[in-house]
Amino acid sequence: MKALFWISLAVILYTYIGYPIIMYLLARFFPWRWRRGEFGAPVSIVMAVHNGALRIKEQVEHLASMEPERVREIIVISDGSNDGTAEILNQMRIPRLRAIILTEQVGKAAALNHGIAASTGEILLFIDIRPKVAPGALSKLLSNFSDPSVGCVAGELVLSTEGQDAAASAVSGVYWRYEQWIRNCEAAWDSPVGVYGGFYAARRKLVQPFPAGIILDDMFQPLSIVRQGYRSVLDRSAIVVDAWPSKVANEFQRKVRTLAGNYQLFALAPWTLSLRNRALFQLVSHKLMRLIVPYFFLAMLLSSTWLASHSFAWQIVALVQWMGWLMAALALRTRIPMIHRLASAASALLVLNVAAVAGFYKFLFTRGPLWKIWSPGERAPQGTISLETGSGNA
Repeated sequence: MKALFWISLAVILYTYIGYPIIMYLLARFFPWRWRRGEFGAPVSIVMAVHNGALRIKEQVEHLASMEPERVREIIVISDGSNDGTAEILNQMRIPRLRAIILTEQVGKAAALNHGIAASTGEILLFIDIRPKVAPGALSKLLSNFSDPSVGCVAGELVLSTEGQDAAASAVSGVYWRYEQWIRNCEAAWDSPVGVYGGFYAARRKLVQPFPAGIILDDMFQPLSIVRQGYRSVLDRSAIVVDAWPSKVANEFQRKVRTLAGNYQLFALAPWTLSLRNRALFQLVSHKLMRLIVPYFFLAMLLSSTWLASHSFAWQIVALVQWMGWLMAALALRTRIPMIHRLASAASALLVLNVAAVAGFYKFLFTRGPLWKIWSPGERAPQGTISLETGSGNA
């Protein structure tokens, strides 16, 4: 039991502390720098939408105003929408807009494949219906392609936390800054294993068709580009603003879908877990370990509880864990005075780890397309996302 406890603790510490420190040191002492400069190749914006009638007109107009001298075309794929999205697209009179109307919903990945096939730009910019791109962000993003080794570039996502409850705010606040920091270290050393799928660009000649039904297009595409010998990098000056669910229950559902998508990615693209993947170390340490660490948290809790009958020290260790998880669970239901900030962070950790277990269950037992297990219906209200965010480093 002692061995089980210490092994579990070691795995947890490596996952959340050890690997980030290793990446920081690699980025600090062995950086792989890339060149930024003027890059004038034409861009095709590709956006897949399902039932986006409330936002589609505003977003297309936003994209049309975004550095028009660089954007050759805006390709919007209506993925089986039945709320008037297709009709709105057909009525819009924007010269560079190309609408592709799919009568049946096929999922984001398959819809994007239609857009990729129709595109003509040298660079493809993948974007979602919610994000707002800061002025000049597109030019900054494209400047990274002046380095011929760069095949994929993502911007800096700034999350709006307005209206979120404490646990959801912790996930999109502290946790997301922690996640972004790790990704930036990975990019400084070589390449991150994933990017923010709502705003990233890639060289069209390197873009691979998405496997049917894949959820994590924003992991599959960057890793496919890395596999071809190029890099995936991040540009913190290219700012985009988005909002995640305001309620922890909806954030939990979103994470379940994303984490189930990790298992799906490994199944659909098994080369990602082979030596053919140059980013294998990052993928295993950053993603795979996050999927298995919940079971080590449980093993550590149970082993210390069993050992509590042997000594007072083990009683303290077990009590601290039980109290920590209890506080995390209570904070999901009620605001705990005095320790609210600490409790919300613990709640975020609980949500993420329970979601990893639920994601595995969903991957194993979901019938039909996996992308149908969650619909992004609960978001920040229209009009609440602002570009007045200051620095993307916040």
